[in-house]
Amino acid sequence: MPRPRSAMRKIREILRLSLGEGLSRRQVAAALGVPYTTVADHLVRAQVAGMSWPLPDGMDDAALEARLFVTQPAAAMSRPTPDWGAVHKELRRKSVTLLLLWMEYREQHPDGYQYSQFCDLFRKWQRRVDVVMRQEHRAGEKMFVEYPGQTVPVVNPETGEVSEAAIFVAVMGASSYTYAEAFPSQELPHWIAGHVHAFEFMGGCPRILVSDNLRSGVTRANRYEPDVNRTYEEMAAHYGCVVIPARPRKPRDKAKVEVGVLVVERWILARLRNRTFFSLAEVNEAIRELLGWLNQRPFKKLTGSRRSLFEELDRPALRALPAQRYEFALWRMATVNIDYHVEVGRHWYSVPYQLAGQRCDVRLSAKTVEVFCTGRRVASHLRSFKAHRYTTDAAHMPESHRRHQEWTPGRLVRWAEQTGGATAQVVEGILRSRPHPEQGYRSCLGIFRLGRRYGAERLEAACRRAVAIQALSYRSVESILKNGLDSEPLPDTPAPRPHPDHANLRGGDYYQ
Repeated sequence: MPRPRSAMRKIREILRLSLGEGLSRRQVAAALGVPYTTVADHLVRAQVAGMSWPLPDGMDDAALEARLFVTQPAAAMSRPTPDWGAVHKELRRKSVTLLLLWMEYREQHPDGYQYSQFCDLFRKWQRRVDVVMRQEHRAGEKMFVEYPGQTVPVVNPETGEVSEAAIFVAVMGASSYTYAEAFPSQELPHWIAGHVHAFEFMGGCPRILVSDNLRSGVTRANRYEPDVNRTYEEMAAHYGCVVIPARPRKPRDKAKVEVGVLVVERWILARLRNRTFFSLAEVNEAIRELLGWLNQRPFKKLTGSRRSLFEELDRPALRALPAQRYEFALWRMATVNIDYHVEVGRHWYSVPYQLAGQRCDVRLSAKTVEVFCTGRRVASHLRSFKAHRYTTDAAHMPESHRRHQEWTPGRLVRWAEQTGGATAQVVEGILRSRPHPEQGYRSCLGIFRLGRRYGAERLEAACRRAVAIQALSYRSVESILKNGLDSEPLPDTPAPRPHPDHANLRGGDYYQ
């Protein structure tokens, strides 16, 4: 049974973050909320399959699953047990990993445990060992982000209404270099914009983003398997970062930003408490002035400042900004209707007709709508804001629908004119007689087939008779041709009968 799309998406992220971004297995596990052993197992499978990042073009979820998960018969023999004490001791040495120790173990015991079981057994043994986790803030590695509880009031100069501006704060781990900006709210667009502006302020990108379990960033908070918002995850991937949310009720996970928030509240927001602001632009201008002073302010117990430490440690280690700024986009789930269209924002967009009934991911940006199925983009359209309308790509239609779509009332009339004026009059009459012109297409195509059967000359003569007797329909033209009436002279137009003149007739003056 194929794995669900969410599982395949996480497998792709495991490969990207480890093979493409160079993160450790433990960091990848924390970022994606999956067990460490799962990350290691997928990476070993990728190594055995000879895979690297990026994946080959066109490899969808089914092809990726087939490459990674090859069924192998289970060994029935007993396997030698490693010396877990020696393994635990070796792991303390620099650059030694479980994968390396497992490979050395398999060299000595080719019939030994597979890597996933090797790790599982070691973790069970390790539970008896007291392991203390210490935070290490390496240069350029982590940026901590959060919204403080304190806000800044902004007065509408026209109505006098007061709104509260949320303050986005970002702090670099190694140097405590701080960025702050005011936004109208903590909603997802402003959350993403805060990160983008912070990257540009820093002049580069860190490897890891440590965020609080804010709803805009984490859709489901969980100590072990948090679900990161799809847009937030995409933005981080655009800048080569990974999101590792702090564990719920574990303030030490984000102690750096907690201190940064406290500093911003004390040295920036507190100093603005007596000022009245009439726009966000005014708030941010005041924040920028104080932010420069804060980052230049000398440390009390250390030499230098946040700025000097940032220039020495963090800036050289940051990754370069991508060539293009991230374009904000929302992700939605949608089911393809039987008419091979998906509904987004009360507008309908086409996808290949073979996908009717399937569930797809829809990426909605300001300009485009992209549809993904099993990790592969299947459709892309310019975004339309016209409600209850359709945007259809002819390439997505079945052949029969495409042929029908190519016909228009104007094209039908022009085709009829090639046969003659009377034929064009019949076609126009048929199209006008229907509430919708499309309802007359079948009759017009039937008349064209009569031309192929009886010839253009006879069809034109039959249409002249149909016009003369005002019988503008396919059946009338067909009957005229079947009975040979097209060769008969046209009936004379009867002269209007004169009205008798007698005393009972009332003239127009009677009604004045």
